[in-house]
Amino acid sequence: MTTSINTKLQLVDAATVQKLIEQQKIQLIDVREPSEYTSEHISNAQLLPLSKFQPEQVSLTQGKEIVIYCLSGNRSNQAAKKLLNAGFTEFKQLDGGITAWKQSGYPTQINKNAPISLMRQMQIVAGTLVFTGTVLGAFVSPWFLILTGFVGAGLVFAGVTNTCAMGMLLAKLPYNQQG
Repeated sequence: MTTSINTKLQLVDAATVQKLIEQQKIQLIDVREPSEYTSEHISNAQLLPLSKFQPEQVSLTQGKEIVIYCLSGNRSNQAAKKLLNAGFTEFKQLDGGITAWKQSGYPTQINKNAPISLMRQMQIVAGTLVFTGTVLGAFVSPWFLILTGFVGAGLVFAGVTNTCAMGMLLAKLPYNQQG
């Protein structure tokens, strides 16, 4: 009988993670991108972004439990699958990610000088492109409406595939690489 990878994933709630932190029995790994980590993270979390995540980067520390997290659980789930495929079995995921952590009232380290989130950056760029394409299409040439359609198609593709080329491009900008 074959066990699927999803049945091997172990979730842990925010209260349990907090207890492990207090007991200093945790190795907390944040798999979000550097700009997200720089903006806000759980204290003493190690940054191993999913975009560059390699299971070999995770080093086991005697007497400490590995707990991985992201914003909501999607990316930590992907990292968990990579760990399982590499033979790791002794780790857990923070159920609901840093969002659930904050909703439970636990503290985070916040950097007020960090760049704005990638989501907001993408909204600004996409909105600017759509607005510019629409204005130029109305007043200069209807050919500029192709830009608006291209951005719309890109957003649909990003939503359907859960990948965003614009987000990946923005993540590579130097100010988003600070971690």
